[in-house]
Amino acid sequence: MTAWQADILMYHSISDAPGPTSIAPEVFKAQMQALADSGLPVVTPDALVNPSAPRVVIISFDDGFEDFADTAWPILRDHGFCPIVYLPSGLMGGMDHWVGGNIPPRPLMDWDRVETLAGEGVCFGAHSVNHSDLTNLDSLMLEEEVSGSGQDIAARLGQPVRHFAPPYGASNNSVLRQIAQHYDTSVGTRLGVAKAGDDIHDLPRLEMFYFTDIARWKAHLEGRGKAYLTARKTMRRVRAAIRGQPW
Repeated sequence: MTAWQADILMYHSISDAPGPTSIAPEVFKAQMQALADSGLPVVTPDALVNPSAPRVVIISFDDGFEDFADTAWPILRDHGFCPIVYLPSGLMGGMDHWVGGNIPPRPLMDWDRVETLAGEGVCFGAHSVNHSDLTNLDSLMLEEEVSGSGQDIAARLGQPVRHFAPPYGASNNSVLRQIAQHYDTSVGTRLGVAKAGDDIHDLPRLEMFYFTDIARWKAHLEGRGKAYLTARKTMRRVRAAIRGQPW
């Protein structure tokens, strides 16, 4: 297999809301400008079947927050970047009231906005129906949450949904098998750069909250960020061990 590297950027909300799942609009704008200046090709997960360059970038958003349409998309569109947005299909038009959601809750796009954005070139993937922790579900509920989400979105947009992201990045062998039956790729929250040979249904991403320092982000884009990324991985392992969570 030809060697390739995919920097899959993970975003949630582009807003001034508190917490690590929000990136301030001015920081996001600077991150995208640095990416544009790098000259690295920005692609969708469809390109991972046969990457067009040894190193590509995928810009991904979880949850489908309203601020994606209001704030992120105009910046991305100006650069000619096509992102993928993973949607919890049963919650569109509502708020992030799920476990771990923001306080105060943030609004999600409604289907009219999703359909408009799809017409403008935004790629959409599935993120379960109800933003459930898929590892806690029985086989029937797991099937409904995984396959049902893609079916819901496909019915709305009139096109197949090929990509998935499990909520919270929570997965196990049963979840991954279920995802692989219905989708071409899936991304999690494991920190790292995706490479040829990785499980295409369990790809790592770069949490962009770690790159709000634009100098550090530019260093990563220039190939000088390995030590920082390694340190961040180590810190995450330590925190996970303290909390008794799997890495």
